[in-house]
Amino acid sequence: MRITAVDVRDVRFPTSRSLDGSDAMNPDPDYSAAYVVLHTEDGEEGHGFTFTIGRGNDICCAAIEALGEYVIGRDLTGPADLADLYRALTHDSQIRWLGPEKGVMHLAAGALVNAAWDLVSRRAGLPLWKYLATLTPEEIVANVDWRYLTDALTPDEALVMLREAEPGRAERIAEIEREGYPAYTTSPGWLGYDDAKVVRLAREAVAEGYTQIKLKVGADLEDDRRRFAAARSAVGPEVRIAVDANQRWDVDEAERWMAALAEFDPWWIEEPTSPDDVLGHAEIRRRVAPVKVATGEHVHNRVMFKQLLQAGAIDFLQLDAARVAGVNENLAILLLANKFGVPVCPHAGGVGLCELVRHLSMFDYVAVSASMQDRVIEYVDHLHEHFLDPAITERGRYLAPAKPGFSAEIKRESLEHYAYPDGPEWSEN
Repeated sequence: MRITAVDVRDVRFPTSRSLDGSDAMNPDPDYSAAYVVLHTEDGEEGHGFTFTIGRGNDICCAAIEALGEYVIGRDLTGPADLADLYRALTHDSQIRWLGPEKGVMHLAAGALVNAAWDLVSRRAGLPLWKYLATLTPEEIVANVDWRYLTDALTPDEALVMLREAEPGRAERIAEIEREGYPAYTTSPGWLGYDDAKVVRLAREAVAEGYTQIKLKVGADLEDDRRRFAAARSAVGPEVRIAVDANQRWDVDEAERWMAALAEFDPWWIEEPTSPDDVLGHAEIRRRVAPVKVATGEHVHNRVMFKQLLQAGAIDFLQLDAARVAGVNENLAILLLANKFGVPVCPHAGGVGLCELVRHLSMFDYVAVSASMQDRVIEYVDHLHEHFLDPAITERGRYLAPAKPGFSAEIKRESLEHYAYPDGPEWSEN
């Protein structure tokens, strides 16, 4: 399955017009995908992307094109090839100087790595989560880059964990296919929505079976108190309400703000401060307890996650399918989280992130943690209609994807209509 071409597209959706996705740090996002298609000599394709919120998406596309030389000409048939590709994309000494393992080049590597896993799992005739579950512990461990991790987790320890989870794999696969995976929804909570819309959407979410919702906070304290009070009154005391500051605060400010919201019983505070501030997260966690701390959507590599876990800085780890360098790095993050006993509650929303991340959580349950305790996947009801294998939730749970691949493929007509800047959506508006 030799790669013959890499096709890259800048695709943007004008979500800023309706304030979908608005939060304290990002008031006007246009959900966007730096989208890549791997073409093979036998006509098969692999689809992947990295996510941005508009400006700069073109830079990510240029970075993907620059890394294309590492992909063209490669045979991608199985896990060993995927491990080799990951290392080629992340170990180049000159490219590492631009990071290392962070920033635009790392996002580009993630898009290509995810497209490669999509291709291989399509060829296997399995959805990615199920393809990953067919791999042996040795194959999984071989796909992890162990540099900088072994003071926290060694390959031998990972093998033990994976082998301990092997009994019951078939039963957990059947359970996932029968019952799905727990979800929570952020759809009621965007900062640009008025109170009436927050209340209406919160009530609808509970009626649809969600037992957790999330509100954006951090721009204005009195507004946050009013909105939180309205949402709590709408859903009652039993529904968990998480809040998300999107990196807005310093440590002291986070403590003050959360003290002012405590009467409404927040479940977690997400991204209370800079995603790079490991010790800041740890201090906030100490000060705001029993409210929990969650972060991860802007954590740029496995080493940062390792430090957050080692420092006892988070209660929930929110990996992102497209922020780090794709599936391989997320395998490392899942293993680290399991070693430290921290539940993984992935970041989703955006464009296509719900489609991707459900595969990672389902694999985690089947083959790594074997637990759903306090684990939920974020769900946002935006833009799924553009995907050939859209994320679907019922009764507050993600249904298991059944189509082969990583669910990354965007419909051709959507690619053309939302192409930036020349697609009709942008050239005619």
